[in-house]
Amino acid sequence: MTAWYLICFLSALAVFIAFSNQYILKLQTTIAITTGSVVISLLLILAVKLSGDSTAMAITKVVSGLNFNDLLLKGMLGFLLFAGALEIDLQAMKKQGWEIAILVLFSTLASTFIVGYFSHWALDLLGWQVPFIYCLLFGALISPTDPIAVLAIIKQMKAPEGISVQVEGESLFNDGVGLVVFTTIFAVAFSGTEPSIGGVSELFLTDAVGGVAFGFVLALIGHVLLLHSKDANIRLLVSMTIPSAGFALANLMDISGALAMVVAGIFIGNVTRSRLQHGDEHAKLYVQHFWHATDSFLNALLFLIIGLLLVTMPVTLTEVMIGLLMVPLVLLARFISVGLPYIGFRRFRQYDLNSVRILTWGGLRGGLALAMAASIPRGQMFVNDVDIHSLLVIMTYVVVIFSIVVQGLTISPLIRKSIDAAKARSGQ
Repeated sequence: MTAWYLICFLSALAVFIAFSNQYILKLQTTIAITTGSVVISLLLILAVKLSGDSTAMAITKVVSGLNFNDLLLKGMLGFLLFAGALEIDLQAMKKQGWEIAILVLFSTLASTFIVGYFSHWALDLLGWQVPFIYCLLFGALISPTDPIAVLAIIKQMKAPEGISVQVEGESLFNDGVGLVVFTTIFAVAFSGTEPSIGGVSELFLTDAVGGVAFGFVLALIGHVLLLHSKDANIRLLVSMTIPSAGFALANLMDISGALAMVVAGIFIGNVTRSRLQHGDEHAKLYVQHFWHATDSFLNALLFLIIGLLLVTMPVTLTEVMIGLLMVPLVLLARFISVGLPYIGFRRFRQYDLNSVRILTWGGLRGGLALAMAASIPRGQMFVNDVDIHSLLVIMTYVVVIFSIVVQGLTISPLIRKSIDAAKARSGQ
């Protein structure tokens, strides 16, 4: 079986899980697919253990045909970020623009270093002498949050706009910033970049500023082409060139394709969409529905691919326990990095009392964290005879699964409290 056939079969499996969920579990789609991928991964791991090395070798041979760095970080990620950014309401976000900017920049960086320090300290206590740079790499990849699952719940429950905007804006922008931070630390860890303040700052700024500028260029080109397209199919094809050719070009230029996709998506979703002819509402919905379906489909496929990747790894109970230990550390880092800015925010404006708790518990980790973990090279570093690649992937997988399944299923009561509080303030 070729790598292409594997992706085709996994795609069909993702669609089957989503279809079955409508009638059986009736969960939010991303949560249902993630849960399904976990169950399938566990069954595959059990089957491999029971059937012997020959089955493991066969699965490993197929999965080895996938270049996860190219497939995820240099391929699917562009479509995921562009599709998510298209849904951003820029007018609503302007009301809390400076709060979102601080959460994106300060909270992402603070969480990276807090997780890095806490994980290094905890692993050292357990006898795992992991160099700090790799712990910092874990902090960088696990700090960005995924807006997809929790936003679906927030919109379904009609949560207060302030909460929705904060979660949505922070999640999308910290994906781009988080990837830039990860790329910078990755270069220091694996590419021999001099870890000086000047060298790291230059690398970070080039990546970030270049990505934002290139995103505006892509958006302007797409804006002109979309406004002058008379056919809905042509508009759809034009929109697809941004996260495909545009994202690929950004990667070749060594700038942040992630930030470019976020900037381009927000511009196209707000400026271009509002300028399209009002009489062409069907065409606008046609493109919008396509990207919404693409977003859900690629996230489903991503979780199944990562789940299958775990089957090929020699996972031990110790590594799983380390992953579970990382869950409270990551949540604590999230609470500190979000809570500190709100101490200052509340001096200037009144916020929902549950804002910090919702942003902490609702800051789900998702596909981006898994994609970054899977891109870490194999065979570069071993700790206690375990490849650092395998250790970081397993740690990330456990945190992401807990995040989406446990946090995603239990965020509703917090949101309901905010809804009730908003109704009480309005006198309803």
